[in-house]
Amino acid sequence: MKLTRIAMWSGPRNISTAMLRSWENRADTVVVDEPLYGPYLFQTGKRHPMYQEIINEQGKHYQPITERLITCEFPHDISIFYQKHMAHHILEDTDLSWIVHLKNAILLRHPYEVLSSYLEKQPEATPEDIGYPQLLKLFKLIQSETGEIPPVFNSKDILINPEMMLNKMCESLEIPFNREMLGWDKGYRESDGVWAKHWYNSVILSTGFAKYKPKEIKLTRDEQKIADECMPYYEELSKYKIL
Repeated sequence: MKLTRIAMWSGPRNISTAMLRSWENRADTVVVDEPLYGPYLFQTGKRHPMYQEIINEQGKHYQPITERLITCEFPHDISIFYQKHMAHHILEDTDLSWIVHLKNAILLRHPYEVLSSYLEKQPEATPEDIGYPQLLKLFKLIQSETGEIPPVFNSKDILINPEMMLNKMCESLEIPFNREMLGWDKGYRESDGVWAKHWYNSVILSTGFAKYKPKEIKLTRDEQKIADECMPYYEELSKYKIL
């Protein structure tokens, strides 16, 4: 059975982990959770929660990991390898030649919502910390190197109508939709990154995509400036989103 390797790129505090649960619930799919987190932390020196455990688990360097992402094999009943990637794990000098061997897609969330949620876990942020410049860079690179426009999805649209949007996501990735993607069991997974106990407190209690509810966003003047810096990237990518 031919293996389809999917890279779903997003920023933090999106529905990326719920999406990971959704794909992992398919019997034909194996997933990996943020495989580039360790090298990102090692090379930037950022002291995220559990940073040493993450580096020890994943390693310090990108190349051995990215090589496995495009070459690893699975049993014959597995036809999909779903990779949850954070765009901010891509650094200025990161070699991205490997991504052309994957089916790439982009998951967006409005910058105000992302920043508000991110600051609940981390005390400060830049546009690069929440991945918007990197998402546009990835989008342009994929388009340039493959001649194809990678599908773009907005998490709000998925939460409003999960079945319709997951159908469209699968169609754009040339994969049959499977209703098993609409729900999953509560709890942690062996596939969860070692950071799960810090970041996944909501997802581990979930059994499906939460209903979309508009949230009251309160940002300081300085925080508002950061969110506004992200808006041009978000708006440019939103031109291509699938509805």
